[in-house]
Amino acid sequence: MGIDYGTKRVGIAISDDEGRIAFPHDVLPCTKNLAEVLKTLCQEKGVARIVIGESRDFNQKENPIMPAVHALKKTLEEKTGLPVYLEPEMLTTQEAKRLHHKVSPRDLRGNREKLIDTDASAAALILQSYIDRTRNQELPSQVSV
Repeated sequence: MGIDYGTKRVGIAISDDEGRIAFPHDVLPCTKNLAEVLKTLCQEKGVARIVIGESRDFNQKENPIMPAVHALKKTLEEKTGLPVYLEPEMLTTQEAKRLHHKVSPRDLRGNREKLIDTDASAAALILQSYIDRTRNQELPSQVSV
């Protein structure tokens, strides 16, 4: 499972059964029960590991959102018992917007479907980056990432 964490919305991606290709899945509101919702989703989808986007600036310093990301990582490890990894996510949201016909933030006002596509697509880019980077390492077959 790939996660693009935001303070309002959390993009979710799931891989195919072989863990080779990431697909946008959904966008969840960032609420107090987010970890429980993610735990349930992991169980339903047979997730083997979780990958969360690691937000850093161009100087490789952690962005202000990272304390919340670290807290989510720890909570998910405890609640799910699954390994949780951080994957660099430089400009994934911008890339997701570009992939969605270069949609500008102004174009997104009042269009929740495009916003969902962007957040979930950013999560898919994060997950695909992890999959590609770790491709030479053996992944359990028939288990979604």
